[in-house]
Amino acid sequence: MFRLLATRCPRRIALARPARCYSAAVEASVEPIRGLPLGVGHSKLLLRSVAAVRASSELQALGVAEGETRKMNMCQAVNDALRLALAADSTAVVFGEDVAFGGVFRCSVGLSDEFGPERIFNTPLTEQGIAGFAIGMAAMGHTAVAEIQFADYIMPAFDQLVNEAAKYRYRSGNEFSAGGLTIRAPCAAVGHGAHYHSQSPEALFAHVPGLKVVVPRSAVQAKGLLLAAIRDPNPTLVFEPKVLYRSAVEEVPVADYALPIGKAEILRPGKDVTVVGYGSQIYALENAIQMVERDMPGVSCELIDLRTILPYDAETVAASVNKTGRLVVSHEAPRTQGFAAELAAEIQERCFLRLESPIERVCGLDVPHPLIFERLYMPCAVRAYEAIKRSLSF
Repeated sequence: MFRLLATRCPRRIALARPARCYSAAVEASVEPIRGLPLGVGHSKLLLRSVAAVRASSELQALGVAEGETRKMNMCQAVNDALRLALAADSTAVVFGEDVAFGGVFRCSVGLSDEFGPERIFNTPLTEQGIAGFAIGMAAMGHTAVAEIQFADYIMPAFDQLVNEAAKYRYRSGNEFSAGGLTIRAPCAAVGHGAHYHSQSPEALFAHVPGLKVVVPRSAVQAKGLLLAAIRDPNPTLVFEPKVLYRSAVEEVPVADYALPIGKAEILRPGKDVTVVGYGSQIYALENAIQMVERDMPGVSCELIDLRTILPYDAETVAASVNKTGRLVVSHEAPRTQGFAAELAAEIQERCFLRLESPIERVCGLDVPHPLIFERLYMPCAVRAYEAIKRSLSF
């Protein structure tokens, strides 16, 4: 028995640390970070000042750049969008688990007091029931905004959303519609959520004709995209990266505005490589680009936020790749069958003769989202940095 145990449990041998041993770095002193401030709190992409709002060409086109603004985090921006939608549409209702008292993330706080319990109400803990009820309300002419408390819990509602909501108009020959349906769901990692409070299931729904899928990156984006989703004539899922609820703070226009669904945004122009992401992953990509441009003088990277996963803006990405000849796609969801694979295939078809290197994917690992090993799972700025360098050096 002793010999058997010894065989199964060999003594550990101390090995010299390899030159590059990271997979997800948090220490600011290690290579290749070298003191670069990381994360959304230091991002240059956020509209932190009134002047930044005034300078936004997209907000200028919508006619809200010169109006009043208010400092909001993403949670408050979602709340503001819901309030505007409820005030403008007497058929609008908001419901879900614990929504009446504000929800677990407080995104609906105060709405019940303002609009009453008939329009803001709690539901039983049944995601399938929430989705089915929402489809019924939308089919009867209401604007139904349902919250799934965590995106991880949306799986029991999968049948309702995929086989009912997405097909309602098609199977009735356009006689009936569930287009007034919007599903909100907090998604993605938050640092301690493990496998039931950290998942990013957007690719599962991006495979379904009849649905639209949106993932905002910030407060300004969350307000405009949520209002657009609520008013879109198609059932729309809005996956909100919960790590941004408190951390993404911007000056947000007070006025009502809707950002375009299906249109990507070029956040940083560049000439040498196209880098594409969405949601909270945008900030890891921003940091990776900062490190690459620091370490490779003369290189410039174009950063694109897809914003909408279905339908996605392949034209903007293809135009960029035809210019740069290189593409790096990144998302937090697992790599295999992830949305990056769809985008890579589409761009390979459109831009094959212009590609200078293989398309790179920087994604979560193909494992259930871990707890203590989340640092190893995450497609952090360092992994994105290495992928961009590989693309440039091919």
